Amino acid sequence: MPEFSDPKRRVVVSVDMESYSRRSNALQYRAQQDFRRIMDEAAAELGVDRPTWLQQQAGDGELAILPPDASERALVGNLTPTLDRMLRQYNLGRSEDGRIRLRVAVHQGLVHLDGANGYPGEAVVTVCRLIDSPVLKDALKRRFPRANVVLMVSDPIYADVVRHYQDLRPDLFQEVLAELTEKDFAQPAWLYVPHENAASGDAPEHSAAPRQPQPSAAAAESQPTQMFRDIRTEGPAVFGNHNTQNNRGSWR
Repeated sequence: MPEFSDPKRRVVVSVDMESYSRRSNALQYRAQQDFRRIMDEAAAELGVDRPTWLQQQAGDGELAILPPDASERALVGNLTPTLDRMLRQYNLGRSEDGRIRLRVAVHQGLVHLDGANGYPGEAVVTVCRLIDSPVLKDALKRRFPRANVVLMVSDPIYADVVRHYQDLRPDLFQEVLAELTEKDFAQPAWLYVPHENAASGDAPEHSAAPRQPQPSAAAAESQPTQMFRDIRTEGPAVFGNHNTQNNRGSWR
C-alpha cells in the first residue's frame, strides 16, 4: 500500500495583507473580517465557488488550492482587477491604519491534498516564497504606494496564461527575480499592478549595476597631495616643440 496518495495538479493562490502586524488588536480583528468578506465577494463576482477552494488560513491572509475545474485564465485575468476595484471603494477616506492592501501570488503544480498539517508540495512552497519575496513587498510599499493590490505570477503562469490569452496586457508585466536568500529560493517571476505599467519601473535590484561610491568633499580634502620639484617642461605654451620652461620650487 502506498505511503501517501497521489498528488494533484492544481492552481495555488496566496494572498497577504500589508502591514497587518502593525495594527492594534481591534484593527486586526476588523481587518480579518473585512478581508474574508472582500475575498468572498470578489470570488462571487467572478462566478467562483469559494467553498470549493481548499483554504489554509493565516491571520493576515490565506493560501488557497483551487478545484480541478477552476479556470486559470479567469483567475489570473480577473481576480486582481476585481480586488483592486473593491479595495479602492473600501479604502476611500480610510486612515493608513484602516486600509487593506493586498499582495497576490499565483502558481500551479503538484499538491498533496491530504497532508496532516497543510498541503505538501513544491508548488505550495513556491507560491509562499513568491508572496514573501522582497521585490513584491517593495512594489506595494515603495514603488506603488497608491496601489491597492499587486500581483506576482510564476514564470509558467505568465508563459501559459498571460502571454497566450492577454486578458492582462503582457507588456505591463515586469520580469523580476523573486528571491529569499535565507530560504535558498530564487526564481524568475512577473509583477503586475492594476492601472500601472510595472514594466517601466526601476530595475529590480538583482539586475542593477553596482553603484560606485563617490567620495565626499571632506574625503576629497583629506586625500594625500603629491608634490613635484624642479619640473622641466617643453612645448608651445610650455609643452611640446622643444620649448623649455624651468620652474624652481614646488607645485601641488
